[in-house]
Amino acid sequence: MPRQPRLDASGALHHVMGRGIEKVRIFKRDSDREDFVARLAGLCRDGYIIVLAWSLMPNHFHLLIRTGRQPIHKSMRKLLTFFVKKSRTFWS
Repeated sequence: MPRQPRLDASGALHHVMGRGIEKVRIFKRDSDREDFVARLAGLCRDGYIIVLAWSLMPNHFHLLIRTGRQPIHKSMRKLLTFFVKKSRTFWS
């Protein structure tokens, strides 16, 4: 059964969680965390999201965010696509 569409109005509050496959570490170095946070800060600076709280663990992360000028899926795509491509290039 397909999932219901995500409710996402401008200003909606979201708990976003991301985890490595099979709980593999996604932040292998401090520089990985720094890059992730810098990219997240860029989304805030551009008005796409407002970060209310965040937590980064070695194998996953949690974000409490409020949507801004674009839907949540577009903001997360910008954040995670960049990060995944960088990680694959570096760790392959």
